Amino acid sequence: MAEGKLITPDLNFVKKIVNSGGESLKKCYQCATCSVVCNVTPDDKPFPRKEMIHAQWGLKDKLFANPDIWLCHQCSDCTAFCPRGAKPGEVLGAIRKLSIEHYSFPSFLGRMVGDPKFLIFLLALPVVLFGIVAPYVAQLIPLQYLEGSTRPGNLLEAMSSSERIVYAERLMPVPIIDTIFGLAALFAVFGFFMGITRYWKDLSAVNGKPKGSILNAITATIAEFLAHKKFKKCDVTVDRSKSHLFVFYGFVGLAITTTWAIFYLYGLQRPSPYPLYDPMKILGNASAIGLLLGISWVISNRMKNAPKAGIGSYYDWLFISVVLTIVVTGILSELLRLLGVAILAYPVYFIHLVAIFFLFAYAPFSKMAHMVYRTTALVFAKSTGRDKEIA
Repeated sequence: MAEGKLITPDLNFVKKIVNSGGESLKKCYQCATCSVVCNVTPDDKPFPRKEMIHAQWGLKDKLFANPDIWLCHQCSDCTAFCPRGAKPGEVLGAIRKLSIEHYSFPSFLGRMVGDPKFLIFLLALPVVLFGIVAPYVAQLIPLQYLEGSTRPGNLLEAMSSSERIVYAERLMPVPIIDTIFGLAALFAVFGFFMGITRYWKDLSAVNGKPKGSILNAITATIAEFLAHKKFKKCDVTVDRSKSHLFVFYGFVGLAITTTWAIFYLYGLQRPSPYPLYDPMKILGNASAIGLLLGISWVISNRMKNAPKAGIGSYYDWLFISVVLTIVVTGILSELLRLLGVAILAYPVYFIHLVAIFFLFAYAPFSKMAHMVYRTTALVFAKSTGRDKEIA
């Protein structure tokens, strides 16, 4: 006779799942329809049925160290076909959010990014940095070290200026902006390193250490991401693969553009702004348009599929809103500069800087972290044979 196992439910964790977007959790009555209709789940111990059981009992240790919560791509086929309206896709989305919060470093930022009541405080930091600290520092820098011949002023002075709009000359020098974003990027990289290190340690402790080639697993995972292969298996939200590709490659193009611009500025000593026919500028504008189309498509798909797949949580919409703000203000900053509308150009550019800082500095704690945690889980699954399709 098999030995019994004592299970101690964590009711506080159940409440966290409910409050994080999994409010339909209690409707599940374990019919297993979700696992049957899922096109991406492995045949051996399929998800999300077992995850729904663990979530109902508040067994967070069985969820956080489980790569399956990340193998799920939230196609929402399970949610659409659930006879009880339990929305397993939304529940697993809430669990992923709590997993990021659990592994976050520092942990308080993980809690703050996922809670709407802290949004004003998270926005306050970049507003103060770009509105007060950076202009003050610019006043202390000798003119010969600035891009322009005039000393940058504050936002109100820039808005009232009748001179040609050059953000680095009238508002904020590029080296100061680069320093702030460079420090934010280092903070994000360190946060990701700490979180992923802890996550991998738990994965190995609970599921056993990888036996296959890590390098082969990384190569297969990158190839899968580049083609968005798993997303294409979704039925209910089949357009997600296309919209996500636009967003993904839009970000890639803008990352290349940023690197290119840094080379222009510091390698070739060519200060901005650059002409529209410059290859770097063409790539940047094309990538921005692609990103705008992609994030608009994401929003359209979410609204269209809301009755079947759910509208999404605050956590989802925060990321979508930040990306949309970045791309819209970025495009407007260029257009308003070319049109010479200073009274609008400088405030829009200021918002653009705040949004970019928000995205990068808080990346390890926001839904942007999905890219890193899902990659880690997929690499682990492939190297252990869990993802047998490509292992």
